[in-house]
Order: sequence, then C-alpha cells, then structure tokens
Amino acid sequence: MRQLLIMILAAVAAVLVAACSKPAPIESVESLMANPERLKELRAQCKVDHAKVGDAQCNAVAEATRQRFFGSDGPKYTPPSSTTSPPPAAFSPPAASAPAAPSPMPPSAPKD
Repeated sequence: MRQLLIMILAAVAAVLVAACSKPAPIESVESLMANPERLKELRAQCKVDHAKVGDAQCNAVAEATRQRFFGSDGPKYTPPSSTTSPPPAAFSPPAASAPAAPSPMPPSAPKD
C-alpha cells in the first residue's frame, strides 16, 4: 500500500513538473517578415493544427502576413467618406408610378 502511494505521488509530481515547464519560444513578427519561407511553413502548420503550434505563434504569423501584405503602416489608400458619391441614377430601382417602357420590337404584321 505504501509503495502504491509513493508511485502515485511520483506520478503527480512528474505531471506538475511537465505542466510547469516553459513554453517553447515563439518567433517574432520581425523575424518572420525577414524569412518568408519560414512564414509560409508556419502558416501551413497553423492551418493544420492551430492548437499544437499555439495561439501566440499563430497570432505572430498572422500579424507578419498582414504586415507583409499591407506594409507596416497598414493599407495605403482609404477613400475619405466625404468624396464618395451615390451610385448613378441608372442603377436606381424604377419608381413605382413610372409608366411601362415601350416594347423594343414593333408588333409583327399578321401573315396571310
């Protein structure tokens, strides 16, 4: 009985030590931006098994991808809201009281 108790305590201690170990270091956004092959590799790993790679690393991969695409300053062009115009009238739905448009084809004459 005493040996069983010692084995259980040893197992619990081993689990606690394993759980308290430091997580694997993540690669920084800057290092991933400088190494596109590694970025591509980690993007694929995050798609396959996000939990195994880890949130912190996959977030760094996503940020590096975003910065490579947009640049470090974000999108280059965003139109100001005051200069946008409404769509042309040709794209507006027809008014309910508008008369029906004439047919483009004239009626055909009866054949004898």
